[in-house]
Amino acid sequence: MRHSYFDYNATAPVAPEVLRTLAESLGEVYGNASSIHYFGQKARQRVEAARRSVAEMLGCDLREIVFTSGGTESDNLALFGTARLRPGCGIVTSAIEHPAVLSACARLEREGHPVTYVAPDSNGVVSPDSVAAAIVAMGATGIVSIMHANNETGVVQPIEAIAAVCRQSDVVFHVDGVQAAGKLDFPAGCDLYSISGHKFGAPKGVGAIYVRKGIALDPILYGGRHERERRAGTENVPGIIALGCAAGLSYDVAGIAALRDRLESGVLSRVPVCCVNGAGAPRLPNTTNVRFDGIEGEAMTIALDLRGYAVSSGSACSSGAVEPSHVLLAMGLTPEDARSSVRFSLGPGNTVDEVDGLIEAVVECAAHLRRISATFRPEEVGAHA
Repeated sequence: MRHSYFDYNATAPVAPEVLRTLAESLGEVYGNASSIHYFGQKARQRVEAARRSVAEMLGCDLREIVFTSGGTESDNLALFGTARLRPGCGIVTSAIEHPAVLSACARLEREGHPVTYVAPDSNGVVSPDSVAAAIVAMGATGIVSIMHANNETGVVQPIEAIAAVCRQSDVVFHVDGVQAAGKLDFPAGCDLYSISGHKFGAPKGVGAIYVRKGIALDPILYGGRHERERRAGTENVPGIIALGCAAGLSYDVAGIAALRDRLESGVLSRVPVCCVNGAGAPRLPNTTNVRFDGIEGEAMTIALDLRGYAVSSGSACSSGAVEPSHVLLAMGLTPEDARSSVRFSLGPGNTVDEVDGLIEAVVECAAHLRRISATFRPEEVGAHA
């Protein structure tokens, strides 16, 4: 059976160019980048070249890039590193953030930092006015953390407008850019911006955080003066080199968006009683989250996998969880509707033939799953489409 991958938001395959660069660096660039001898300085040069590449991707100064192990560490460094320099300060975030942000906020709440979770609208968009109101109500707000694009729905947030709100209130603004980096332009006005390499062609285990000049961060790792004393630990030189290579790759936004739109229109036109969550908002060019009334999303995911198509019924970081998506619930979906949703996320490796094959598989799986469902009644759920 031929297998096709439509779960790029969970993780992207390592790009061929990156794989070659990674293999070369593993064999040839083995010095410690903090050593002063030839081998160490060779490694240092490659690390700084990668830093320049990531900075060019984001459009910032290379000295504003700090390498980390990935998105989770970058998010944690932003939140803990900012809040712990401001004892007791308030935190404003949204109800649709990734667990790397929500769990960090929960921990900081236990440490004495009040947290406000702003609700999105029915399309999954966080209003700048809601953020502004939360900052005012909070009083001594130290940091606002809002994701650039949602990992489940692909909905893009009005980051630059929120950044203006934060700037007016003199509040540090962190953006989780893990799903957006490489796909969307870097937003103006943010103070901290997290990225993760395995979302855009680099291997797992390497990422970075943009730290705007003048922003102070308390480190969360101790043991050395690496990364301008912001992230202790011997640098993952091969991973960083691979990240730099991936940052320099082009992303065919128009081509991938066309494939996503082809998939959406094909499914919506041929599968009764289904709709796209967040369809009324700007979204990532590669992501669609479809609700199939009367079908368990997990059942659809398994059925498609048996036909050779890898998709997701939620966030990869919450796979195995039985509760419905917190993102979809925050958008106002019922638990039943949230459980009926499936995420399709595309990438550079997908083709028109694969998309057409996936459409056929979705049509057949939906019909089969509804036939065996004792609860599906089209006349009862049609109003939700």
